[in-house]
Amino acid sequence: MATENQSTITEFILLGLTDNPNMQLWLFQVFSLVYMTTLAGNILLLVAVRTDNHLHNPMYLFLTNLSFLDICYTSIIVPKMLLNIALSAKNISYTGCVLQVYFYLFMGETECILLAFMAYDRYVAICNPLRYNVIMNIVSCTRMIFFSWMAGCSIASFDIYFICHLKFCGHITINHFFCEAPSLLQVSCGDITVNNIITLVGGSILLLIPLCLILFSYIQIFLVIVKLPSGQYKAFSTCISHLIVVTIFYGTAIFMYMRPRNSDTEVTDKIVSVFYTIVTPMLNPLIYSLRNKDVQKAIGHLGRLTIVLR
Repeated sequence: MATENQSTITEFILLGLTDNPNMQLWLFQVFSLVYMTTLAGNILLLVAVRTDNHLHNPMYLFLTNLSFLDICYTSIIVPKMLLNIALSAKNISYTGCVLQVYFYLFMGETECILLAFMAYDRYVAICNPLRYNVIMNIVSCTRMIFFSWMAGCSIASFDIYFICHLKFCGHITINHFFCEAPSLLQVSCGDITVNNIITLVGGSILLLIPLCLILFSYIQIFLVIVKLPSGQYKAFSTCISHLIVVTIFYGTAIFMYMRPRNSDTEVTDKIVSVFYTIVTPMLNPLIYSLRNKDVQKAIGHLGRLTIVLR
């Protein structure tokens, strides 16, 4: 078989979640509803926080960035998947596939770092409350957010450089519903040793280091809370939402990127991918709004304002 490099590849074929025609309409309806819920929930959270002066503090500045990330994260994948289902098409151009991989890595890596800074914010608020306004001022928070985006962009650019140099042979079929870096490695016909090393080392750095910082922050928070004479639950309740989000995001990401992948795990990979790329961005605004009375009040105020304006 003749070997072709990426310059001769014009498109890939995405097999999607299933080849059962009877499931296509059901999948289209379900994921359309999930996507619309994701957009509505995150946009509502963004608007509610930005229009309520009481929520203009570091914690909610991080939260609005997380919501914006979730909107971008899911929009990279779901619209193309829905279009392919609606048109009964499975193709994606080479350029479209590379861009999907890049922005998927960019948003995912940015979120890893941002979640670590959000844990640090909770650590300072509970363990050093008297110095909170000094440490977590608007300048330092803006720098943390800027660093998260720039680091995610830089690391994703480094990753995509090596992905763009992968070699493919003939007609390329990807057994997935979107272009994910490990899936491209599996269908490459060239030497992927360097790519595997980069994926393993990069995954370890981006997942384990921020996760260790998050765990350290919450261990310190727990040690402070258990010493409090009263109000322990109130002090810890501000952290529960973030802990739930961290558990879901890092748990699924570590499962996907910190273990060997082969054809025997493709079905499991698809299910887990659906969870952390489509379901999690929908759950994040629900988790924060259900656990946070301030956000609930802001959303209620926004709803009443909308009614008055009508």
